[in-house]
Amino acid sequence: MQFDDDADLDTSEVRDVRGSRVPGGKATVGGGVIGLIALILGILFGVGPDQLGLSGGGDEPVASSSSATQVNQACRKGSDANTREDCRIVAVVNSVQDFWRTEYARRGGTYGSAATVMFTQRVGTACGSATSAVGPFYCPGDRQVYLDLGFFEELRTKFGSTGGPFAQAYVVAHEYGHHVQNLMGTLSRAQDGRTGANSNAVRVELQADCYAGVWARHATTTPDDRTGRPLLTRLTEDDIRDGLDAAAAVGDDRIQERFQGRVTPENWTHGSAAQRQQWFHQGYRTGDMARCNTFR
Repeated sequence: MQFDDDADLDTSEVRDVRGSRVPGGKATVGGGVIGLIALILGILFGVGPDQLGLSGGGDEPVASSSSATQVNQACRKGSDANTREDCRIVAVVNSVQDFWRTEYARRGGTYGSAATVMFTQRVGTACGSATSAVGPFYCPGDRQVYLDLGFFEELRTKFGSTGGPFAQAYVVAHEYGHHVQNLMGTLSRAQDGRTGANSNAVRVELQADCYAGVWARHATTTPDDRTGRPLLTRLTEDDIRDGLDAAAAVGDDRIQERFQGRVTPENWTHGSAAQRQQWFHQGYRTGDMARCNTFR
């Protein structure tokens, strides 16, 4: 996975609040997708909302003297994305949104951008406050993706993924798949409270996997708005395998087997390892978001 060294990164698409603090509050399940995530983790990991750090308020992060170096200072060029993890995330966000802007325009529409917020430990959102235990998530209330970079190490050490830069890109692209669903009005289907292999919750997650694959198919040919050249210049089959491995690692069956010792399909919320790989590959093979209809 290689980015154009000379490309200019657009850091306006990423907010870096790492090292900031968020005022605490009584922990309750927040609205929207964040509440669904609480349900997912409660089912798979046996923890309650009070352990997830979710609260009904959406307090803004408060800057502290220990704030991390902001990405707008460190991430200027594609060469930075090839050497720094946080800059790589900036580049992936730029690439994903370049594609969706292009795709929406091709279809006669207008894509509404979404920022990614990098945080550590705790963050306030329009969907409530959350800790890093929640993992990466998209909040439809403020149309932002939230990401603690420490999750990528956990993806490898706790979930058994092989890791790699494209495994990280897959996670980011999946969350932007949820943003596309929100723009299209399909994301709300996951909020009916049902679980199981054929539930809307699973279908929404599998469609986001498929959308991630669609981006991957076009990533090296989508022109960047600023240079007219693709921001992502090389994506190998090894990279795609890392993405497929990451998709499998967060399959419901794999997670249940790893953390509770048995597989209970009636509690699935994201789909099996095989399903997640299948739908990512469907998007990557076809490059067509119309082929990502998981609701049939």
